[in-house]
Amino acid sequence: MLGARMKPLLPAKENRNMTYTLITANRNYSSWSLRPWLLMKALDIPFADEIVCFEEDNYQRFRQFAPNGQVPCLKDGDRTIWDSLAICEYLAERHPGCWPDEEEARAWARCAAAEMHGGFAALRNICPMNVGVRATLHRIEAPLQRNIDRIGELFAEGIKHFGGPWLAGERFTIVDAFYAPVAFRVRSFDLDIGAAGKGWVERILAHPAMLEWERQALAEPYREVGHEAEMAEAARVTADYRAG
Repeated sequence: MLGARMKPLLPAKENRNMTYTLITANRNYSSWSLRPWLLMKALDIPFADEIVCFEEDNYQRFRQFAPNGQVPCLKDGDRTIWDSLAICEYLAERHPGCWPDEEEARAWARCAAAEMHGGFAALRNICPMNVGVRATLHRIEAPLQRNIDRIGELFAEGIKHFGGPWLAGERFTIVDAFYAPVAFRVRSFDLDIGAAGKGWVERILAHPAMLEWERQALAEPYREVGHEAEMAEAARVTADYRAG
C-alpha cells in the first residue's frame, strides 16, 4: 500500500454496505492520519486503506477528496468526513467501544482528546513526528517544556484515576489514539514525561496496530523535503532506521 493512489469511489447506493475508505498520508510523518487509522485497527473496524503521499504543495491535490485539503479523510459511501476528531466521533456513533463506557471516564477522555486536538502547539512545531528517526533537540525552551510537563501530568492523572493500563481505563479508546503520535515523539526526542507516561508510551508502542504503522513507516522510501527540514531545524539526528 505504500505510495498507493486513490481508487475511484463506488456510487453511494452501492457503497453504503461496504467498508469505509480512510485516506491518509505518509506513515512516517502524518500524525493526524495515525489517529483514526489506529482507532479503526485497534477496534477491528474494517476499512479500505488509501495512502496519498505528501508533496511540496498538497492543498489542491488533497482537495480532490477532502474539502479542507488535508488528511485524514473518511469516505462512507456518498459521505465525506474530514478532520481526525470528527472522523473518530462519527465512528463512535456507529461502533461500540470508541469512547469509555463509564460517564466520568468518557467525559475526561473527551476533554483530553480535545486538548490534544487543539493544543500542544510547541510540541507539534518543535518535535515533528518522524517515526524512524532519533534526535537530540537543540534546546528545550519554556513553551515546549510546558507542553511536555502537561502531557506527563495528564497521563499520570488518567492512569491513576481510571486504573489503567490505558489513559481512561482498561480499554484502548479514542483518547489513546489521539495521543499515539506523542508516543513516537517521546521516543524520537527522548522526552521526559514521567514514570506513568513512560509506561503508557511503552504499552502503546507495543500495540500490534502501532507496530504495523511503524513497520510501514520504516519501509517507506519516500522523503518529503519540508518534513525533513523541520527535523533538521529542531534537532540533531542521531539515528535513522528508515529504509533507503
